[in-house]
Amino acid sequence: MNQKIREKILIVLHQATSSPGRMGQELIKRGYELDIRRPPLGDALPATLADHAGAIVFGGPMSANDGDEFIRREIDWMSVPLKEEKPFLGICLGAQKLVRHLGGRVTSHDEGKVEIGYYPIHANKTGEKLIPQWPNMIYQWHREGFDLPSGTTPLAHGDWFPNQAFQVGKRAFGIQFHVELTYAMMCKWTVKAEERLRLPGAQQRASHLEGRLLYDKQTRQWLDQFLDLWLGR
Repeated sequence: MNQKIREKILIVLHQATSSPGRMGQELIKRGYELDIRRPPLGDALPATLADHAGAIVFGGPMSANDGDEFIRREIDWMSVPLKEEKPFLGICLGAQKLVRHLGGRVTSHDEGKVEIGYYPIHANKTGEKLIPQWPNMIYQWHREGFDLPSGTTPLAHGDWFPNQAFQVGKRAFGIQFHVELTYAMMCKWTVKAEERLRLPGAQQRASHLEGRLLYDKQTRQWLDQFLDLWLGR
């Protein structure tokens, strides 16, 4: 009996211990295989996505403005999914790299604020049309935001960092927030990177845990709707 070959999703991570988290779990549930690459550790990116159903570039502690070779390589590589019109998603750093690829700027907050914890998010009419249910609050972990270059369609904005979600063409998206976060990831981030909780605007660990209890159901609903849209289901 022939076994059905599962379609692959390219997963781009930036640390040895990084995980695709809930995003990976949901993709596996939908029958996809995860092709995990870690460019900072020397993994190559494919010259084409002909053998992949889509690609996701995740976040990391580095900046899209850094001069590391792998960062420049990833930013340049984003021409592949855009040209081939394959489903593409950039999360946090991944979204910022997409903005850089398109000619936009990635900058820190004018007052030095960061978003680390749960913060309000506001979908516009276009965003609501694509995804009817948006969370009231969403989990963030970033010190930089971005301007939207021409050719992008804004979907949602925040209070401190105005651009939170956008679309490029029919199948590419960038989001500033972290819908992939699991409880284990939250515990790890808030312990191992505890010093960042002292940055201006960051929330304390107890607020992270409380926010998860209050808002994670909304996040799950958003991710479920987004993946169906993104994968063309």
